Amino acid sequence: MSIPAADNGGATEHGGPSSSAPRDGATATGPAAGTAAVGTGPRASIPEQAGAVPPAGGPSRAGSASPLALARWAGGATRPGAVPVQVADADARPAAVTGLAGLTGTRGSSVQPAPRTPRLVVAAALRLEAFAIGRADLPPGTVFVRTGMGPDRAHRANRAVREARPDALAIVGLAGGLSPETRPGDIVVASELRLADGTVVTTCPTAPLLAGELRRAGLRVHVGPMVSVAKVAHGAARAELAATGAIAVDMESAALAPGAGNRPLAAVRVIVDTSEEPLGRLDLIRRGVTSLRTISTLGPALRTWVETVSNRRLLLAEPRAFCAGVERAIEVVERALEIHGAPVYVRKQIVHNTHVVADLASRGAVFVEELDEVPPGATVVFSAHGVAPSVWDQAGGRGLDVIDATCPLVEKVHAEARRFTARGDTVLLIGHSGHEEVEGTLGEAPGQIQLVESPEAVKDLAVSDPDRITYLMQTTLAVDEAEEVVDALRDRFPAVVGPGSADICYATSNRQNAVRRVAAEADLVLVVGSGNSSNSRRLVEVSEREGAAAYLVESVSDVQLEWLRNARTIGISAGASAPPLLVEELTTALSGLGSASVAVRSVGTESISFHLPKEVRRPLSERK
Repeated sequence: MSIPAADNGGATEHGGPSSSAPRDGATATGPAAGTAAVGTGPRASIPEQAGAVPPAGGPSRAGSASPLALARWAGGATRPGAVPVQVADADARPAAVTGLAGLTGTRGSSVQPAPRTPRLVVAAALRLEAFAIGRADLPPGTVFVRTGMGPDRAHRANRAVREARPDALAIVGLAGGLSPETRPGDIVVASELRLADGTVVTTCPTAPLLAGELRRAGLRVHVGPMVSVAKVAHGAARAELAATGAIAVDMESAALAPGAGNRPLAAVRVIVDTSEEPLGRLDLIRRGVTSLRTISTLGPALRTWVETVSNRRLLLAEPRAFCAGVERAIEVVERALEIHGAPVYVRKQIVHNTHVVADLASRGAVFVEELDEVPPGATVVFSAHGVAPSVWDQAGGRGLDVIDATCPLVEKVHAEARRFTARGDTVLLIGHSGHEEVEGTLGEAPGQIQLVESPEAVKDLAVSDPDRITYLMQTTLAVDEAEEVVDALRDRFPAVVGPGSADICYATSNRQNAVRRVAAEADLVLVVGSGNSSNSRRLVEVSEREGAAAYLVESVSDVQLEWLRNARTIGISAGASAPPLLVEELTTALSGLGSASVAVRSVGTESISFHLPKEVRRPLSERK
């Protein structure tokens, strides 16, 4: 956890007041004054029993170091032109923050642009932590509250935090790593703050948004529960905390959480030690300096985070996320694993979503690109996008046990391709080159089916009989764009005919209609889905054609906070292959940035379901 130091919020090692700040709090403003209040004064003692030795050029006495000197080792003195800040020391009594007269603002439930830049309050336990974050690129008017070390001082510091009237509170400092994945120098952004007994004090819904910003800055970041304890945890105590699922431990964050009230809260800690890499005699100073340098890089992400704090409307498109064909395909793999046991092989991605694929892979599904990667005689599932007849032939030649998870609506297009080519028609398939569904349909009659990707491509088509032309469509196209291609076909080939019923599936059409309705009201539309998901990309394009800025994100951590800065109404949808849980996580995170109203814009609900293949419908008594 944090470097143990006798930096008790401006108190001496014996608890008396230091010369650097009155017990009731001190405020300093201006580029120099703000940092001097943190970086000067009595030496911050690092316990000699920790075995600390200073680096070359540092203090000559082992076991102690000037805070200003350590901060200089961490990257130099105060940056030229540093942002003026207010700094308060919280000591044995509650500390008042002064110098805030005239700063006003209310947080209402109505949706309107923020009248001023939201105020960030940063709480740090130790003088060195406060100095390091004070060097970061934080917004003007940021208020620093130095709490002192331990939960008791942190509790008392809540008064100073509340009197600063934060729009958002960031708790910043050092911590100990509990998860095997954490290592010194990593950053932990708390998803929730706990006490040692497991009590959850508060959740931090914006954690994945902030973590995403930090990762894009090149930092190694973890998101998970953080636990606060009354004294430094070692050995068995740390192992017990790790067993609860917490990934980091500190001494102040849970106690400081009430100071945020109902405002956005972030707890961002840099790991300084772990059970596998405890602080030792030779590396205490080195690790501390490295961690302080990392703290000083947090500024841009925290600045953007607080600048996106605002009241908002969130509009959920309905329907969104999983469709019946996707649910069926996923259940096929799940049941195949139950029946046959792992491994069960899947040709290509079962559906185009990385989260779905990763989840099934963790349960024993093995995803391959081609059938020659599958052992002879093994069980293989064909994806929801369908395959060409040649793939079936290859599977038969290798003696594979095939379970077909092709969506019934895709199979409808395959059947139409077989029927129309069998009667001598030239079939024009409207779709996107390289998509698995398109490749499977083209494979139904090689040479008799031509791909048409755009209206402009129609003029270059060569057909043997203009009076015998039929068009088909990829099921996941944007409806309006597909119709533009159909119009171009009819202009050139008046005799062209289409299928008896629409090829673009009901789920694709419904989601496009729903997102179109949302985009008409929204400043920004976020579509949850993977980059290789055709229907998800079409939702972004539909939103943009309605005049809204729109982005495709794999999950909430892909959302760039900059997109949200001026967006007061945000629409949310998801492609037909995206899990609903990802939409819930995104909605929760956005709601955590301020007061948010959530409404649904629906074009109807879906009640369609599809039967499972017979290979996975066998009763338990007949299973292998």
